[in-house]
Amino acid sequence: MAQDRRIRCIRKTDRTSAHERIRLVGGTDSAGKRWQEKQEDAIKQIKDRTHSYYVERPEGHRVDVIVGKSSLGHEYLKTKSDGEQPNNLLSLQECP
Repeated sequence: MAQDRRIRCIRKTDRTSAHERIRLVGGTDSAGKRWQEKQEDAIKQIKDRTHSYYVERPEGHRVDVIVGKSSLGHEYLKTKSDGEQPNNLLSLQECP
């Protein structure tokens, strides 16, 4: 069974295309320890079903993070409710 992880922050790039906008995602585990994953590693974990990711947008409302695919076939992270741009993720604060 996949381990749930709430994404609370991201690290952005200076790119504008959907699959290049997010460099990494991060949060805290149940013990309060910070974690961070590169976007490509989080994609692999979702596809391998070892982890599932979500955000709370608005607070208390869980929105699952999925793997999106650009028109050129590049994979990236976005939420189920996002269009091509991962707006729910992009609106999160920057990871320290």
